[in-house]
Amino acid sequence: MRQSPSRRLYSLCTCRWVNIGKNIIPPHAAAGSCYNTPVNYREAVSYILSFTDFERLPGSAYAAANFDLRRMEELLDRVGNPHLASRSIHIAGTKGKGSTAAMIASALTASGCRTGLYTSPHLHTFRERMQVDGQMITEGEFAAIASWLQPEVYDLNRRHRYGELTTFEILTAIAFVFFSETAVDFQVLETGLGGRLDATNVVNPEVCVITSISLDHTEVLGDTLAKIAGEKAGIIKPGAIVISALQEAEAESVIRQACERNHNRLIVVGRDVTWRRLGYNLDGQSLEVDSGDRGYRLRVPLLGAHQLENAAVSVAALEAVGISSEHIARGLAEVRWPGRFQILRREPLLVVDGAHNSESAMRLRESIGEYLTYRRLILIIGVSSDKDLDGMLQELAPLADVIIATRSRHPRAMAANALMQRLGMGRHETVESSSVSDAIECASRTAGRDDLICVTGSLFMVAEAIEHVQGIVADII
Repeated sequence: MRQSPSRRLYSLCTCRWVNIGKNIIPPHAAAGSCYNTPVNYREAVSYILSFTDFERLPGSAYAAANFDLRRMEELLDRVGNPHLASRSIHIAGTKGKGSTAAMIASALTASGCRTGLYTSPHLHTFRERMQVDGQMITEGEFAAIASWLQPEVYDLNRRHRYGELTTFEILTAIAFVFFSETAVDFQVLETGLGGRLDATNVVNPEVCVITSISLDHTEVLGDTLAKIAGEKAGIIKPGAIVISALQEAEAESVIRQACERNHNRLIVVGRDVTWRRLGYNLDGQSLEVDSGDRGYRLRVPLLGAHQLENAAVSVAALEAVGISSEHIARGLAEVRWPGRFQILRREPLLVVDGAHNSESAMRLRESIGEYLTYRRLILIIGVSSDKDLDGMLQELAPLADVIIATRSRHPRAMAANALMQRLGMGRHETVESSSVSDAIECASRTAGRDDLICVTGSLFMVAEAIEHVQGIVADII
């Protein structure tokens, strides 16, 4: 095994990438040249995006892909198996897995444990995906680890034994190396898609968490809850404690069967662990959680009834690894998870939410009715081309007085004019806008101080809204 890219040194000999046609390949494959100048962050991102990136392709591409965890395992074995260096909490599910991961990581950090958090997708920068104690990986660290992994990635892809590594797999490897190099006590890992064949599913977790399961990515994961649950339950390993949100009967049955096969203890939140909301304002909400062994009074700075369930799931996972009530309460109170029913402005209210399927749109509709008071709703919506737009509109369109159809910059985004054609008739006025920024400016010009502007349809829409309002500059990719 080669010497690791130590955070203290970063003096390894790194190679620049050279362009040959459309592909970026390591120079030792071309001219055998090696330079001592480190690769910068922008070049590292360009290199990683030169591989197959399923986040930028329609879901049908996922379905046709040849996923094989052996290529991930071989890459990690070549660099010393960094994924096995710390205790792991692994999280899968359709909804709420990112929020739950963020809550668990925040409480672990509050307890004094050095904690890595790996999530996807990002809002503004790839660096958001890998954090230690709430701090993103630096540009230099990201570039150095990508450079250090590059020869191994090239050699594996050249041999092509189990198929070629993808963008997400390489990002996941970067995260594992980063967490190993920073000597984290825990790594909290959110799956990207599914679970069974996800790149993160190479760890031996102490706790496996399954958040709420619903129909999404059906062309990849299956067209029934049972099939989707089977993919999610693929993260369950022998010896792990399994925490599950309350599921539909067919999904719960699959999870129970997986636990029986692997001899896992299963804790069902909503049955074995219960919660109730105590109150809320626009800055967050408070709740009680009863785990049977302990009772908690908690506050989370996140809105939406579903976040109460996510908080209870987090409590159960944190209890399973021995975190104290005090640290759980502090961690949940300090959690940050932007883009999920987040209020960006107050007069008029401007809310962003990454709802991207019919069930998450239903939860957004319920949250708007439960938490917000307004005169008119101006809905700004843009969706990925492979999403259930009709199902989302069925939930949200009846609330809206004005619907502004637009699109994000993301390659999978549906064109605004195509979305306009799907809006149909209703009491709402419809407007087409060329960008998220233009849509927000249009809405702001017409909104009264008592109105509500809501931006939704995907996290890509939400990211651009936050960038427009807060002046954030995103990675140029």
